[in-house]
Amino acid sequence: MRPTKRDELVQKALQTFYQNGFNATGMDMLVKETGISKTSMYKHFRTKEDLILAVLRLRDEHFRNWLYRRMEELADEPRAQLIAMFDALEEWFQEPGYRGCLFIKASSEYQDSTHPIHMQSADHKRMLERHVTELAQKAKITDPAGLARQLLLLKEGAIVTAHLGHTENPAQDAKSAAIALIAANHGQ
Repeated sequence: MRPTKRDELVQKALQTFYQNGFNATGMDMLVKETGISKTSMYKHFRTKEDLILAVLRLRDEHFRNWLYRRMEELADEPRAQLIAMFDALEEWFQEPGYRGCLFIKASSEYQDSTHPIHMQSADHKRMLERHVTELAQKAKITDPAGLARQLLLLKEGAIVTAHLGHTENPAQDAKSAAIALIAANHGQ
């Protein structure tokens, strides 16, 4: 199926926001980077915030689909998939143009927890937590929800550390800690 003009706009805007941030990206920059006129943009989105929400929905879908697929490709069983999450992250960190997590950026630029952009960012993290919790349940972890929260703290810390670039391999550091946590929480 051929992408619509709206789909193309959202994809191009995603790249622009990811590279420059949300507040630093004005409508003039979006027009320049996307090649779409302000009139066309406003035809599809009433406000810049509406466009940001569409961008976050697209990024959420792409990121979760990619991460879950990579975890399944890297490991066959749930316990190993939990650990493989960190190998997938390492691949992401090594991509040219890696600039951290779009949802962390969005929630830091829109800090009011009731703002729709902040709420959408939090929803992304909750969906990841649900998936990791389900894997932990399948892996017969004694406290699957607790382990999921701990693994996601490691994931988020690795993402920020990779973005800051002050350690050699944050994904593998987080993976080592994840292996210890999983071993300590593995049920019989």
